[in-house]
Amino acid sequence: MTHDELEKLFRHGDTTPDAISTRLIAARVSTGLRQNEIASAVGIPKQTYHSQESRGAPSIKAGRYFYRAHGIDFNYLFFGDFLQLAPDVRDRLTVALIAASK
Repeated sequence: MTHDELEKLFRHGDTTPDAISTRLIAARVSTGLRQNEIASAVGIPKQTYHSQESRGAPSIKAGRYFYRAHGIDFNYLFFGDFLQLAPDVRDRLTVALIAASK
């Protein structure tokens, strides 16, 4: 994919709840974990995590978990920045975002 195509796919710079929700869901999908597994790892109820995904409003605890455990940082979650991501992480997120856009 070209840089421009990646910017569009990652919704670079889009800070709407919809864009953040899409990126948060893609982050989870890219890890191969379910909502209840992410919630457990973060230390919150599943319904709370589900609400964060739905509203596009991840908590700091959830963002910190994705960064520490999976190398997915706040810049990706909130702004769609992808250049700072490790290549393997960016590739997994790309696959998850393509699947989400179909």
